[in-house]
Amino acid sequence: MRKLETPFPERLHRFPLLCAIAKKVDTAAAKRPLRGSRWSGPIRYLAALGLFWLTGLHAQTTESLQPNAPALYQQHCAVCHGAQRTGIMGPALLPESLERVRPAEVLRVIQQGRPATQMPGFSEQLGDAEIRALAAWVRTPVVPAPRWGEDDIRASRTFTPMPDDEPAKPKWNADPMNLFLVVEGGDHHVSLLDGDRFEVITRFASRYALHGGPKFTPDGRYVFFGSRDGWITKYDLWRLRVVAEVRAGLNMRNVAVSGDGRWVMAANYLPHTLALFDADLNLVQTYAAATLDGKASSRVSAVYDATPRKSFVVALKDIPELWEISYDRNATPIYDGLVHDYKMGEAIAKPGYLGVRRTPLSEPLDDFFFDQSYRHVLGATRPRSGADERASAQVVNLDIRRKVADLPIAGMPHLGSGITFAWGDTTVLASPNLGGGAVDVIDMQTWKTVRTIATPGPGFFMRSHEDTPYAWTDSMMSPTAKDTLTIIDKRTLQPVAQVREPGKTLAHIEFTRDGRYALASVWEMDGALVVYDAATFKEVKRLPMKKPVGKYNVWNKITRSEGTSH
Repeated sequence: MRKLETPFPERLHRFPLLCAIAKKVDTAAAKRPLRGSRWSGPIRYLAALGLFWLTGLHAQTTESLQPNAPALYQQHCAVCHGAQRTGIMGPALLPESLERVRPAEVLRVIQQGRPATQMPGFSEQLGDAEIRALAAWVRTPVVPAPRWGEDDIRASRTFTPMPDDEPAKPKWNADPMNLFLVVEGGDHHVSLLDGDRFEVITRFASRYALHGGPKFTPDGRYVFFGSRDGWITKYDLWRLRVVAEVRAGLNMRNVAVSGDGRWVMAANYLPHTLALFDADLNLVQTYAAATLDGKASSRVSAVYDATPRKSFVVALKDIPELWEISYDRNATPIYDGLVHDYKMGEAIAKPGYLGVRRTPLSEPLDDFFFDQSYRHVLGATRPRSGADERASAQVVNLDIRRKVADLPIAGMPHLGSGITFAWGDTTVLASPNLGGGAVDVIDMQTWKTVRTIATPGPGFFMRSHEDTPYAWTDSMMSPTAKDTLTIIDKRTLQPVAQVREPGKTLAHIEFTRDGRYALASVWEMDGALVVYDAATFKEVKRLPMKKPVGKYNVWNKITRSEGTSH
């Protein structure tokens, strides 16, 4: 038998039984050396065996005390959130879906549940350690990664046709072009607001975490909502009911509706796809968000409709390309790669209709914005993680399909919330900045800065209207100035006033159809929609709401107002 010369570990004192054995061995050895004795090997062997056994027992006991998060999830959560955490009745619980949710909020929801939803609190059923284990586990990747293909998309669709005996007219008495949709993120509801009387017409439940802003059909009757966990909901504003729903992906950025109202396109983070639907949310096709050779794929940053071009424009987060997908049946053919003379038919062309026309870029775009002609895309690139690079912005001409200028914007421009307006004999772009307390104003003819306007802190949203001389911007990214809206005179490019909601977050302005009133959000659970006179900046009315994260005017959206996002 092999002799054991290695001394016992110092942590032996944690095992009283083994300590007793060791002491007896040591005592016997002192009185009568065992090395030469026929019992020395067995005694040392038994002592070591006891160490191994007790160490294993301790490890098993420690492990058994750790909550089994996967088992807890299957027992308490899978029925609503799915076995692979992809969501069923409840939202998806994937790292991609929870990336903007603070860990403390995940803990709170598991403990206390969500008001006005089917999500209960588990503080009475689960211990603190179990809840912490669950909260940490849902933020880890699912292995193997969940899939969501065309068959899954089609199987998820539901549709409720309009009854034959129901008249095709609104169930309410209001200007259908001056309605607002207010997304209340606090309890996942949407309020339909009369923009003349500032009264709520109806309030209905939405999917979890709507994102990207609702999109309207050209007549303003239907609206499409997109949720972070991939659901698209078509809602009839006249009949006040859901018409159709479909799940386009597992983690979705936004949706776009074509200018003719025939198409809906969804931009997905997971899987790396675009999904194209008809107006009743029947799947038409999916597009793999990948390079031409298929060697690299990407999350899709955003998709927007470019109505004057009869196309969708798509930004990819991980690949330096900008895509344009035309829904014009007369779209010109697409030639990928180098062509000597496409007029002579010297290359194999792809159909231009619903085909991908690629514009190579130097950097991927995180978000983007159009000028009013829709010839130019103004895009921002976030700084790379772990790199010294800063955020940048560029101008891409969609006709010649290349970058034509760099935008001289410091910090982290949020171009998706930029606005344009006439100034002197030119048109300018103004954009809030996530990384600094300033608004940069850019001449859209020369792409040069004409003014940098100081604000109390970094902001996320900026809004205006053709019929007001003022632009409003928030500082909601600032811990000290998030309660302040700054009002800028578009004629002088100077701040002229501020409105505040002390200690709260005040953000996201939207104007009425005529530009006479500006509506702001008190972005809190016990929040409100605040109506201001757009000329005097005085409060006119206040409606209590649950964290009204955004509001959207039908007319301003369908007419592509220069003062709002499109």
